[in-house]
Amino acid sequence: MRTPDEIHNDAAARALTLRWPAGETQRVAHARLRAACPCAACRRIRLAGAALTAAPNITLAAIEPMGYGVQLAFSDGHARGIYPWSYLEALGHDEADGDARHTA
Repeated sequence: MRTPDEIHNDAAARALTLRWPAGETQRVAHARLRAACPCAACRRIRLAGAALTAAPNITLAAIEPMGYGVQLAFSDGHARGIYPWSYLEALGHDEADGDARHTA
């Protein structure tokens, strides 16, 4: 299991930054993290075919280490999702791919 060397919450930019052991840095927007919440309730909404959306101004209120990942609490009061490191890494890659498509 790969774990990041550093996690930084940039509240002003509304992004979580992860720095991985090989030196790679990823930024994932708070709204993206909220919309991708892996808790059972949010997963049930997605499995039913509905899209989970988050307000663009949502922010992270707390980050709680859980060993295999982090539990994130958001400004909308939602705090049930535990994000495994591999899931956060995948979200970071997805966001970077989206940025590359928008700048091409």
